[in-house]
Parts: sequence; structure tokens; C-alpha cells
Amino acid sequence: MQATSHATRIEITDNLDLLLTVLPPRVRHEIEPLDDLPSLLEVVLDLGRQPEARFPWRTIELGRDAVTRDDLDYMTARIGTFTKDNRAGIERTLHRISALRNRLGEIVGLTCRVGRAVYGTVEIVRDVVESGRSVLLLGRPGVGKTTLLREAARVLADDLNRRVVIVDTSNEIAGDGDIPHPGIGRARRMQVPSPERQHAVMIEAVENHMPEVVVIDEIGTEAEALAARSIAERGVQLIATAHGISLDNLISNPTLADLLGGIHAVTLGDEEARRRRTQKTVLERKAPPTFDVHIEIHDKDRFAVHTDVAQVVDAVLRGLAARPEIRVRRPDGSVEVEAPASTVPPLPHA
Repeated sequence: MQATSHATRIEITDNLDLLLTVLPPRVRHEIEPLDDLPSLLEVVLDLGRQPEARFPWRTIELGRDAVTRDDLDYMTARIGTFTKDNRAGIERTLHRISALRNRLGEIVGLTCRVGRAVYGTVEIVRDVVESGRSVLLLGRPGVGKTTLLREAARVLADDLNRRVVIVDTSNEIAGDGDIPHPGIGRARRMQVPSPERQHAVMIEAVENHMPEVVVIDEIGTEAEALAARSIAERGVQLIATAHGISLDNLISNPTLADLLGGIHAVTLGDEEARRRRTQKTVLERKAPPTFDVHIEIHDKDRFAVHTDVAQVVDAVLRGLAARPEIRVRRPDGSVEVEAPASTVPPLPHA
């Protein structure tokens, strides 16, 4: 186990006071005295039910009175406009307000998620982000992928003076409103009017604004995967997340496998099959991967880094185990790096 010598402090900014300001007064008065307020995850207001405050370890009811339409109207009048994905926010914050609607389209519930900008998380993979290579992040929901994207954009724009454009589909990365959250630094942000337009905005970002780096959250469709490939082929660095937890998820997903170079079945001749010691029909990678590096975020302090996606995909398709570099952030902020146990053998050539 090899440890880096530097330590980095993690800092969190949440602008919680701005979220409390838009809550109905009676709900705000119930929340403000709580001792564990800094750990608040979300406030839920459903019509006809008592409002709730949710924390990592408990959920509490806020007062005895049920939520009324007046309560919902009070909030919606003080936040941004709801978009097609039923999300709104508060200007220059990362808080997210999501709406539940009835069949007539009327709002009958609100989920008010606390958004937090976390500074210092990128240090565990800062060398990878700064390398100029395209990086794909995977991990379960809530593990910190979007937080890492936000800080990567700031570091590349502010510390390395690179031209960074963020394609922000639901204002998850740079917050609500026309002025981005300061957490992205000098990076520029392009808002996406509706999720189905994300792939078009990705291409527009490259064609109109000459970025050196494009940052994208949640590549999830074939059109977005193709747009990402087109961007990478133009020599632009990509920092992105995708639907999935591990490399295996992408390999088995026909929609997103193109991010890894695409997978197809190849029929080998008898002599080649014998030489490879395999069956005649095998799976192989069709093209170079869109992303050079793949990072699986296990939790906020443990990352698995595949530094050569092409080599790793080839190995997995041959039935070999992927051996990533493991990085662990210690309590003092320093990072331990465990190199892969062994290298992946190359494909045999004629």
C-alpha cells in the first residue's frame, strides 16, 4: 500500500438558510430548533399529510397540522419555475425541489432536497482529472458522482485555466437560475431545456463555444452515448457520469456499451480459436472507447480506478478479472493508493 504525502480538508457549503426561507413559516419554525439541522437531507410536503424532515438516521413529523394547498402555493411562489422533469430550485443554490402532480397536473406534493457543495473531494483523483484524458464516473445514486463532477469542473477551469463547459440537464451541477453556483468556479454552464435535448446541447457546446473540457451528468441514452463519442473524437476532454454502478453494467448494457468501444460477436477460424484456446464465437470490442479512464466510486472515501479502459474491457470479455487501482482517503485527508495486483495480459496476435 502506497500513501500520498499530502492531506486535504473537506469543506461543505449548503446555503440551508435560503431553503428554510421558502418553506411555509409554520414548517420552518418546527425545523429551525433541531440540533441535527446541519445533517438535514430533505423536507417532504404532501397534501393532506403532516410535513416531514428526513435525516440520515431518522424521519420526524413537523407539527400536527396537515399540509394544505396554501402551504404548497406559498412555496411554489418563492422558487424557480418547474421544468418538464418536474424540478425547480432556488437561485444560485444547489437545493432541488421536485413536484408530485395529480392527473390534472396540479401540484400535490413537494420534495425539498438539500443541495451541498463539497470542496476537497476531487483530490483523491485529481491527477486523473488533470491528465487531459476523458474520465467516466460510475457509482450508486447518492455516492457523490455529481459532487465530484462539480469540483472537477472548478479545478480544471480555475486552477488549470482550461475552457470548461458544463452541460447541465436538471441544474444538478451548477444550481438553479441564470447565474451558476460558485461551486463550478469559472466554468461555463449550458442549461438543457428538457432531458431529451441533452445530446443536442452536448454537440452544440462543442460547435459553438470551443471548450477544451465538457462535463456531463448522467449519460443514459444511445443518442447521448453517440454525442459523447463525437465530442471525444474532436479531441475534447470529457468528464461524465453514466447510469450504472460498475464496468460490468456498461458492458452488458447495449445502449451504453458504445462508451466502452461497443461490443460485438466475432466468429473465429478453427486455427485462431485453438490458438486462443477459446470457443469459435467470442465477444470483442469494436472500436476505441470514448473514455480513457473509468472510475467506480464505492463510497466517498474509496475509489476503484481503471487507468486503461480499452485494456480492461478486452480482459473482461476474455473472462479475466478486472484489476483496478484502489484509492482510499484516510481520516487525515491523505490518500492511500493500492496498485493493481497484476497487469492484464495483451490479446495474442498472429
